[in-house]
Amino acid sequence: MSPAARRALTLLGLLGLCAAYLQGGLNKLFDYPGAVAEAAHFGLPLPSATAALTIALELGASAMVLTGWRRPLGALALMAFTLAATAVANRYWELPAGMERFMMANSFYEHLGLAGAFLLVALHDRQAA
Repeated sequence: MSPAARRALTLLGLLGLCAAYLQGGLNKLFDYPGAVAEAAHFGLPLPSATAALTIALELGASAMVLTGWRRPLGALALMAFTLAATAVANRYWELPAGMERFMMANSFYEHLGLAGAFLLVALHDRQAA
């Protein structure tokens, strides 16, 4: 594979990995009251500040991963954010058996996979440097 093809495919993979965070950050940015309401819904402290920090983290760390500027730091930030958000929003074990629990459990484990992928990005980038 040519170096140009490798770079293009790497960027495509990183874009796919960051897509949910870019979309989430932009949605929150353009609907800030909704972002504040979401933070309040989950019982997070200082919902307005939490929403602003979430937007900055989702967009800023994604930009770091995509551009390569301090990529390991951006990837680790998204990994930590994903683990924290998953622990807050996807507590499937608190739900009774049924479709809602099943769907939330799927989301929980999908998010663990995303966190693992960000860890691998951070490790790979450090080894390549």
